[in-house]
Amino acid sequence: QTIGRLATSIANSLRGKDKPEFQPNLDLGDVVEVKNIAQAKFTGKKLDQKQYHHYSGYLGGLKSKKMSDVFANDPADVLFRAVREMLPDNKLRNGMLKRLIIK
Repeated sequence: QTIGRLATSIANSLRGKDKPEFQPNLDLGDVVEVKNIAQAKFTGKKLDQKQYHHYSGYLGGLKSKKMSDVFANDPADVLFRAVREMLPDNKLRNGMLKRLIIK
């Protein structure tokens, strides 16, 4: 599967949107375990063109990494970043990400 489609299904399970008792203000998700992430697929030229940015807050403090470099060092980090950005940016996100296990 591609990383994006895998990340959306993981984010829905972590958030609990696949359950009938879903409430947006409660953390009712499941534990998700992912294996063999190094065999994930990428479509197009994402590995060469997509970049991850980090800004330190200082002048000239913008740092960029290519997705291919991040995937070569740690394939799990690419999936983790994708799932993290798909979850809501609130107090519940850290608890949801603790239930994501990537091997």
